[in-house]
Amino acid sequence: MLLLIPIALIVIITGFDIVAPTDIVLGPLLVIAPAITAWFAGPWTTGIIGAAAVAGQGFAGWRLGLLTSRSVIVQMTALALLSLLVVALCVVRDHRARELAQVRSVAEAAQRVLLWPLPSRLGPLQLACLYLSAEDEASIGGDLYAAARTDSGARVMIGDVRGKGLPAIGEAALLLGAFREAAHHHAALPSLAASLERSITRYLADFEPEEEAGERFVTALLLEIPDGDPVVRMSSCGHVAPLLLGPDKEVTAPDLTPTPPLGVGLTEPDGSSVDVLPFGHGDTLLLYTDGAVEARDRNGVFYPLAERITQWTGSSPDALLHHVQRDLLAHTGGRLNDDVALIAIRRVPTPSGHRFGRGSPSGPPTVDTGPSPFS
Repeated sequence: MLLLIPIALIVIITGFDIVAPTDIVLGPLLVIAPAITAWFAGPWTTGIIGAAAVAGQGFAGWRLGLLTSRSVIVQMTALALLSLLVVALCVVRDHRARELAQVRSVAEAAQRVLLWPLPSRLGPLQLACLYLSAEDEASIGGDLYAAARTDSGARVMIGDVRGKGLPAIGEAALLLGAFREAAHHHAALPSLAASLERSITRYLADFEPEEEAGERFVTALLLEIPDGDPVVRMSSCGHVAPLLLGPDKEVTAPDLTPTPPLGVGLTEPDGSSVDVLPFGHGDTLLLYTDGAVEARDRNGVFYPLAERITQWTGSSPDALLHHVQRDLLAHTGGRLNDDVALIAIRRVPTPSGHRFGRGSPSGPPTVDTGPSPFS
């Protein structure tokens, strides 16, 4: 249908060029036809429209008896050269589009290898996750999240590498791999935190640039949610506290006792504290990285996350993150200055006497498997 536009332009411009006074020359306007075609079509179609434009110029010259005149020959030659230039630009554009599509495909594959999508159900928990990268054309950066199913409950981690975008991926990949293994081998959250600290410290000793010595670290929030108890245990390694959304539309920010971020020397097994908070049926935890609350609008106003989510406390985890994503991007005008990661976790009622195990159909035996609507 769009192809009718340049064809109609050729017919109209040629017709007016024939009937116009001799001192008015409209033929050069025919270059508009191939230029418009290049906007929505490929090089072959653009070349055909360019040839049609040259033919229209020749037809007008023939009808006026000026086909062999110097003026018409120059106009036809210039029109042909400009059409060839537009075709060449189409070829370059399509080549770069194919390259970009390949790069995006590789990036998406890398994202799934590094940042596995969280399961939508983990035992008695409903989960949803969202990642927004500050880097153009990137799907991942320095923020991270992971979840693991244990024999008696679930463990969840969200973290934020110092820095943003692609340069922070190395630490993010290291911490994710360390958590996926250590989450099953440490009975207590402080021991798990100490294990992650040792992994980060070894990594930084080998790969941290000299000019950034002592400046690389990762904030992390570790959660343990038992199946049978309506509580959640948390250890904050310098990370912001989550928001607790109650069924009565109340939003609270727990007062956690944070320890230093990972990578700055926390090595004692009991070095991190554990905060225990009520987390019953119908409650929702919203875990987030500081990019969500430090996002600014054009006037420099921070995004009021705790205030905004009060209107969505009754939403499912998927719907909650959908609302937050739309509202956050509207607040910032679609541009983020830092990566943003969010996890919504809701405890749902379970049948009486039902027990979840690592082999339960409702809780996969491995870490981070299953679909995610925001992946």
